Amino acid sequence: MSPIIYHDISSLREALQPYRGQQSDKQGRQQRIALVPTMGNLHDGHLELVKIAKQHADVVVVSIFVNPTQFGVGEDFDSYPRTLDADVAKLATVNADYVFAPSIDAMYPVLPPPTVVLAGAVANQLCGQSRPGHFDGVGIVVAKLFNIVQPDVAVFGQKDYQQLAIIKQLVRDLSYPINIIGAPIVRADDGLALSSRNQYLSADERQAAPVLHQALQELAQILKSTALSQQAFDKLLVDTRTRISDAGFIIDYLEIKTEELGSVVSDSKAFNIENKNVVILVAAWLGKARLLDNQLVVVS
Repeated sequence: MSPIIYHDISSLREALQPYRGQQSDKQGRQQRIALVPTMGNLHDGHLELVKIAKQHADVVVVSIFVNPTQFGVGEDFDSYPRTLDADVAKLATVNADYVFAPSIDAMYPVLPPPTVVLAGAVANQLCGQSRPGHFDGVGIVVAKLFNIVQPDVAVFGQKDYQQLAIIKQLVRDLSYPINIIGAPIVRADDGLALSSRNQYLSADERQAAPVLHQALQELAQILKSTALSQQAFDKLLVDTRTRISDAGFIIDYLEIKTEELGSVVSDSKAFNIENKNVVILVAAWLGKARLLDNQLVVVS
């Protein structure tokens, strides 16, 4: 069955109201609502988010909104693919219940909005350095979606690791009663993380793209299994950057950070001795596509 589409806030709220406070089973469990926020142009990674949401809730709302506040000057807001009909057809295959596809005017009566939701210090690094204001735009649209849908659960992909960390912070600091679930990265058979922007890749670029994930995997394996001197640690990072660049990428950043993104891990002793999980994060341009990936290194 195809999901029901709503374009205005009041109609969606009215549709969701009957689920609030109702019991969903004989044990008296309350019905739960899940939200999967997207910008549309859906792929299998998005559909996996919906499948996970269905495991945690009775009704799933998928928002489809290309959010202007998170695009900077010169970025691909105007050209970002809008494929609502195809998206709805895909969502029917995973039994999404509702699609919320608002207009810009519905979401932002005044643009730019005079009210801001600042993402804080965690945003001033990684993607935040090359995309200033991006995460503030993410913050306000996610806050609005949370207020509109009032979900019990929201599911986000771990490919956007920094975004997920900021959303968890948002929920904590604004006291939203929402369980945030980070879904594992969904990859193509050759390891490339699925992304709507992968379609910007030419055929040759698509052939080269899996190097990004392969390089992170090998870096993670060495970090986990080998006690490195500082010299070897530094050389390992240089070699990884070189491998990615030689594949045709222009690297925005490649960093090893603590799992909560609190600090950069640039000292081999800190990694080898502190026995804390770390995450390797990369953003790199391949032609017109800016690709993200990350790899968690679980230190036993």
